[in-house]
Amino acid sequence: MEKILVVEDEAKIRKIIKSYLKDDYSILEAEDGEKALNIFKNNEIDLIILDLMLPKVSGEEVCQKIRQISDVAIIMLTAKSSEEDKIDGFNYGADDYLSKPFSPRELLMRVKAILRRSQNKERADIISLNNGEYKIYPEEMIVKKNNNDCELTNTEFKILMTLINNSEQVLNREQLADKVMGLEFSGFDRTIDVHIKNIRKKLDLEKDQYIVTVYGAGYKFIGDI
Repeated sequence: MEKILVVEDEAKIRKIIKSYLKDDYSILEAEDGEKALNIFKNNEIDLIILDLMLPKVSGEEVCQKIRQISDVAIIMLTAKSSEEDKIDGFNYGADDYLSKPFSPRELLMRVKAILRRSQNKERADIISLNNGEYKIYPEEMIVKKNNNDCELTNTEFKILMTLINNSEQVLNREQLADKVMGLEFSGFDRTIDVHIKNIRKKLDLEKDQYIVTVYGAGYKFIGDI
């Protein structure tokens, strides 16, 4: 169940929001900005509904602090409704902005829409192989097999991604060295072979599983992505 953090100093509004969201999401609550930041640091939060007028730490400051460490979805709730106020909210890092008084049903629809976009983005960013046995996270340069990290070096990861991005295309050792390490790199024949060997070992790949040796030509990646 996705976790939503509701940050609102008015208990009545928190109760209304929770009543509309609790059937679909796990709800955490904070009545001030300080508590909100503590909850966020200690939980995996998928979306934050954030009031701006908060005690202890303002909603603006909460948003700015969270944006320094996370791109979690944030919907701002506020009595401020001018165009300038909305622009300020987006400048602080909000993904959406809802003025009080608001329709709880509209809030629910916005929550669903934002989380759906976030899920689609995540799926697009992750490369999955063999029905999720292997998951590759390009931005983080991480490869997991059955949720366990495969400790690839930066060069090994770049070679793997180069092969994936040129799927079904045979790349010789010089091409791989050029794409991964640059034209100034020399002595690539043996080095590329060693890197490929290490990738196969660390990913626990069987012979010619995903990375195929094309004798006398180079290597290619095969498999459904």
